[in-house]
Amino acid sequence: MRIWVSRPEPGAGRTARHLAGLGHLALVAPVLRIAPTGATPPAGPFDGVILTSANAVAPLAATGLAGPPVFAVGRRTAERAQAAGLGRVFCADGDAAGLARLVADQLTPGSLLLHVAGEDRKAEPEASLQMAGYRILSWTAYAARALEALPEPAARALAGESGAPPLDAALHYSRRSAETAERLCREAGLSGAFRALAHYCLSADVAAGLVELGIPAHFVAARPSEEALLAGLAAAD
Repeated sequence: MRIWVSRPEPGAGRTARHLAGLGHLALVAPVLRIAPTGATPPAGPFDGVILTSANAVAPLAATGLAGPPVFAVGRRTAERAQAAGLGRVFCADGDAAGLARLVADQLTPGSLLLHVAGEDRKAEPEASLQMAGYRILSWTAYAARALEALPEPAARALAGESGAPPLDAALHYSRRSAETAERLCREAGLSGAFRALAHYCLSADVAAGLVELGIPAHFVAARPSEEALLAGLAAAD
């Protein structure tokens, strides 16, 4: 299959390599770009740092903060944090609930935590941890900025232009990227072609964003990991 990867870099390139290893052809055409916000991080000291995305690693490393344990939402985030030399890194199983449990296993209520977050973050795990008695300061260190227009490679493939192999499917890693891809396709007059794709979603929340737009999800990963998402491609063969 030829599959559209609309997630931001650097993740998009990594996903493309995984798809190639599975015998698929990837069209890398992100609809979002990750950019630092320039916001000043709050002052510590902190008892721990929460990372809910691998995109949080670079801004955290740039601060030079060292010492407190780092709690990463999943394996990819943990690996990037370790590679950046952030010290002790604890890895959850890929979701916010697991991350909150991991923090509770290691730190006592009353501990002060720094959440290195994106602009479009969800309420969890902060809400659960605060209810359990943890103190949290959030630092909005990065943001996902939507492109103003559909990337040309995606537009050509969806339009069926000569020389552009047609797309069969799209991978959606976040609700924001899925909704942005749909909007940009609609504005480009390619809504029908987008809807005709098989849509593979990282989680039920991602799929819900498409369903609200009247687009069914072809596959929803059993857990929010790339391995589980790509397993859906094998099931389709």
